[in-house]
Amino acid sequence: MIVTIDGPAGAGKSTAARELAARLGFRFLDTGAMYRAATWACLHRNIDLHNAEAVAAAAREVDVHFEGSRVFADGVDVTEAIRTVQVTQETRYVAGNNAVRERMVELQRDFATGQNIVSEGRDQGTVVFPDAGCKFFLTADPHERALRRQRELAAQGQQLSLEEILIQQQHRDRRDESREFGALKAADDAEHVDTSRLDARTMVDLLERRVRERMASK
Repeated sequence: MIVTIDGPAGAGKSTAARELAARLGFRFLDTGAMYRAATWACLHRNIDLHNAEAVAAAAREVDVHFEGSRVFADGVDVTEAIRTVQVTQETRYVAGNNAVRERMVELQRDFATGQNIVSEGRDQGTVVFPDAGCKFFLTADPHERALRRQRELAAQGQQLSLEEILIQQQHRDRRDESREFGALKAADDAEHVDTSRLDARTMVDLLERRVRERMASK
């Protein structure tokens, strides 16, 4: 079975998907990490991110893979490096490149072949796995999403004001929602879950219950 979890940044997708996969015994696919790793590779190679062809070429060449919860690009462990403010801000040039997205969709589908997976992103239930057996779209109050991002950055030793994060978040949401390919939106058959007032355990409990109900009905 393929379970997709889509939604904007800060809605709790990664936390929910990782824990849900562990509970179900499924593989976890962090698609956001794939785009971030491709961005890191471009920066590492000093590629001009405004050069769409060069970015696409780098994305086709870079070897992105997972080892447990660690993310590797060209053999380098980039798990922490891809979560920096710089990579977060620059990923838009890579994620907005249609040729890159086409390549990433191929890799994501390859990853899922013959597997039970939980995949999280922004276009998993609409573009990558439109026939997924169970789809969720997570949302949360913008202020709560920004607070979560601020805590995440603080844990990495990066200090940003809530106002700065809110502005970045608004810009990112608009970009994600207006992409020509792989835009952020809920699949018609996705279940919407507002995580604003849910702690991580309660959120995953809800998702697990829904998935197991769906599995039992098949």
